[in-house]
Amino acid sequence: MLTGPQKSADLPAASLQCELGRRLEDIRRRIEAAALRSGRDPAGIGLIAVSKTQPAQTIRALAEHGQRDFGENYLQEALPKLAALQDLPLTWHYIGRLQSNKTREVAQWFQWVHTLDRERIARRLNEQRPPWAPPLQVCIQVRLGDESGKGGVTPEALAPLAHSIGELPRLRLRGLMCIPPPHETFEAQQAMFTILAEHRRRLIQQGFELDTLSMGMSADLEAAVAAGATWVRIGSALFGKRKRR
Repeated sequence: MLTGPQKSADLPAASLQCELGRRLEDIRRRIEAAALRSGRDPAGIGLIAVSKTQPAQTIRALAEHGQRDFGENYLQEALPKLAALQDLPLTWHYIGRLQSNKTREVAQWFQWVHTLDRERIARRLNEQRPPWAPPLQVCIQVRLGDESGKGGVTPEALAPLAHSIGELPRLRLRGLMCIPPPHETFEAQQAMFTILAEHRRRLIQQGFELDTLSMGMSADLEAAVAAGATWVRIGSALFGKRKRR
């Protein structure tokens, strides 16, 4: 078992393959158990492996165990990996804060964007999505706490942004995403995620067809599943603790 800050990529190839498989199975069991406790079908909860800072060979090794969805935060780091892994049937999720000068590559290379929080960015993604590609699947990131440096729209700005995205033919609004302030207890974690679920419910009442709640990470996935998560984004529990950039 890995301990401390060692990353999965530091292991020899055979040990890496074994360790990644064990970790992936552990996460799948956690998701299944959390779903069953909440009366949910585990098949309705997808796992995004957050592969930022991980090399292409580590992603390939995890893909050999059946993992297909990967999330990247940093575009310049991600692009060489996406190119190197084009032979694999992977789905790429952009989960970092998106700047205007990054939208063209994201629109061209990724299938999902989870962190959309500005109309200007939405319009650029729509204009730059290749005509041969299916619509880009997007989630609006909602800010649930007053934390400087984090992206996300305020609850008051959520519905106007959703209406704007709905007018863009190269984007498909799937749901909402959040990175809530950290909480220690299950009850406090679930309460934050329930707020996001309530925002989605209100948008559905307004006529939006939303099937996605992207929420929950390594430390709080059980609470997210209990509140209705359809995607959980898992990094350190799969790959080990990351070295700070």
